[in-house]
Amino acid sequence: MQAVNRSSSFKRAFITIGSLAALAGTLAAPGAMAQDAAQGQIVIPDNVKIFGNDNPNVRRATAVVNGDVITGTDVDQRLALIVAANQGKISDDEMKRLRLQVLRNLIDETLQIQEAKASDIDISQAEVDQSYARVAAQNFNQNTSAMDAYLKRIGSSPASLKRQIRGEMSWQRLLQRNISPFINVSDDEVNEMLARLKAAKGTDEYRLGEIYLSATPDARQQVYDNATQIVQQLKQGGSFVAYARQYSQASTAAVGGDLGWIRLAQLPAELSTVAREMQPGQLVGPIEVPGGFDILYLIDKRQVLTTDPRDAILSLKQISISFPKGTTEAQAGQKAEAFANAIKAAKGCGDVDKVATGIGAQVVANDQVKARDLPGPIQNAILQLSPGETMPPFGSVEDGVRILMLCGRDDPQQADQGPTFEQLQAQLEDDRINKRAQMYLRDLRRDAIIEYD
Repeated sequence: MQAVNRSSSFKRAFITIGSLAALAGTLAAPGAMAQDAAQGQIVIPDNVKIFGNDNPNVRRATAVVNGDVITGTDVDQRLALIVAANQGKISDDEMKRLRLQVLRNLIDETLQIQEAKASDIDISQAEVDQSYARVAAQNFNQNTSAMDAYLKRIGSSPASLKRQIRGEMSWQRLLQRNISPFINVSDDEVNEMLARLKAAKGTDEYRLGEIYLSATPDARQQVYDNATQIVQQLKQGGSFVAYARQYSQASTAAVGGDLGWIRLAQLPAELSTVAREMQPGQLVGPIEVPGGFDILYLIDKRQVLTTDPRDAILSLKQISISFPKGTTEAQAGQKAEAFANAIKAAKGCGDVDKVATGIGAQVVANDQVKARDLPGPIQNAILQLSPGETMPPFGSVEDGVRILMLCGRDDPQQADQGPTFEQLQAQLEDDRINKRAQMYLRDLRRDAIIEYD
């Protein structure tokens, strides 16, 4: 994939707890004979007969990877993170598949940690603890004690998440030392890409989420089937961010699959054709790309190097009420109407706190809300308001009712000028690092000694 604007360091290679590439060792169904030349001396007849009942795809949860043990508890605790992210809405069949996937993920993670140690790369416990505290604060808005309690409550553990963090840090530093120094991008390549971006001024750019699954030719069908199952789970309400972290083999797994803002010229042709037709909130996939499959989710869309009203910074007050247990829909509707009338009578943001206190409502203020970050239906409505005006109430019987009041608005002064020469050069370098790193991990898997109990 060409130059992708994102916060993560390595696009395709920095594998977190999501790795489906172990499927590459699983041989394809009938039709594999067509791949004989590409597979060297591996020859598989079409009329395969399996002797015995030992199904290699049915494994108990314990494995020994080059002497390091992965226990059933390790798998259970990592699996608990996925279950929690999906609010427990996982079928029995999906749970079995997830257990196998988590085991494969842990095998990859173990290989990465082992390779880092063999290369004399040391990740101190203090570094792991610091990253763990940052995850607790940024992703869960909690301190480490609250985070520890949460993980134990869902059936996971701090040790499990810290092991994941150690694996991510080990792999990243290994790539930085063994691959990054040998990657070069010429000035001519960068200047050519910059020229293409400037020529695209006023055209659309996209903020995409991705889940990338690698597949060798012999594992193509099985990886495709797994990708299709992931898409089905996502359409049934699964968390894209959680699935990206758990399954994606792109480095963006660490940030929930977020590619950041990109132009179609930066995408492979297979993806740019699909992305051009997508609308915000749409999920598409699996899409076959060189080396595997992609699942795309369009988070947002805007125009290149053009000022967008949705980049305005808003000052908002949220006024909310909750309903007592047992409140009916009819009762809630009446209370919501009375609530809306009371707030509408307030004389702007300076008066709304007093009005809210009089009706038992709560008020929360935020002066740094980017309009773009609000849900789609709210974005358009709130940008039509003048200071002191409110949106219609929204909510439910269970969650209560909220009203947003606009207190102020700072419009963007100029359009985004796009990536600098240095930023774009780094992005192109990342892409090449990722391709090399995929080969690196494949070599580790091929040479590994793995025993299953």
